[in-house]
Amino acid sequence: MHEIVILGAGYTGMAAATVLAGRSRGRDDVRITVVNATDRFTERIRLHQTATGQELADLRIPRMLAGTNATLVTGWVTAIDPAARTVRVDDEREIRYDRLIFALGATADTSAVPGAEENAYTLDSATGAEALARRLAELGKGSVAVCGTGLTGIEAATEIAERHPGLDVLLVGDAEPGAGMGRRAKAYLDGALARLGVRVRSGARIAKVLPDSVTTTDGDSLAADVVVWTGGVRVPALAAAAGFTVDDRGRIVTDASLRSVSHPEVYAIGDAAAIRQSYGVMHGTCQSGIPSAVHTAHALMREWDGKEPGRFRFGYIHLPVSLGRRDAVIQFSRPDGTPKRWALTGRAAVWYKETVTASPWTTFQLLTRTPAVGLFTWRRGGRFTR
Repeated sequence: MHEIVILGAGYTGMAAATVLAGRSRGRDDVRITVVNATDRFTERIRLHQTATGQELADLRIPRMLAGTNATLVTGWVTAIDPAARTVRVDDEREIRYDRLIFALGATADTSAVPGAEENAYTLDSATGAEALARRLAELGKGSVAVCGTGLTGIEAATEIAERHPGLDVLLVGDAEPGAGMGRRAKAYLDGALARLGVRVRSGARIAKVLPDSVTTTDGDSLAADVVVWTGGVRVPALAAAAGFTVDDRGRIVTDASLRSVSHPEVYAIGDAAAIRQSYGVMHGTCQSGIPSAVHTAHALMREWDGKEPGRFRFGYIHLPVSLGRRDAVIQFSRPDGTPKRWALTGRAAVWYKETVTASPWTTFQLLTRTPAVGLFTWRRGGRFTR
């Protein structure tokens, strides 16, 4: 019996689970267990919509896995014992594994700045996003500080500004918004922020978050009735506590096949994995996470057939950013993530982003019912993409 345990049911965990379930249909020697805190699938890349009161589909993981050899165990993973090959859930249940897929992802790092944990909202879960939506709805007028000028911060700030035009929205962080974009895309992004009335304060590092303001390291106090924290992420300490080799950010260091370099029976994918490519360590995105999950599923199937898993190769293709519901900008990129000259803006960009970042739920349903993986292809040079 092949006992496969997958920790986390986000985009990467569910992609791995559904590909494995589809490819092992009819086999009675494979058992897949998915462990997740809730039975609800969270469309994390759309939580900025939830945070502004928009309703997303209520997607339930057991419904997706029904009729397959994969089952869901709800609860919090509290420990991993690599010697016994067991996972402890809620400090009361133990689940044994032959192969473990670590897909627990990352959360906003509110521990880095005093007061962020107590006074800021995050976009890590549907519950947190819904709490922010209620607060914004009752606020009516006032100020919102979105801390972090990365993609999550940009999408949150523009969504809030569009849905709540009476609020004064400030986007504040160390880097300029769109710093990794080409000149044309960056200029369009700056124009969209100005059109929506989003004020930008770059070159400012947050030193403290208070109930009614944020303080920068240069001593400025920025008033805010609501603070949204999107600056930086942290990964679960479980991997380090279990003795897996991790990098300086706590991510599991993998070999070329995405196996832990210290524990080859463990695969690490998504945000909690330090996956090195020719251009450096990959940064966590849905764009790279799902292909890493599909690769891992194929690697396990090769193991079942007595073969060595193949090498994972990935190249980025774009940087899609929504700017509210009616605008967007797409920066196309080279495989290493650096910007190309080509960018898409306006309505065409909205259509593109809604198409390529649409909910993967339908894809997951197809993958549980067929061994084909047609939506995942090999690009030129052997790089895996969606």
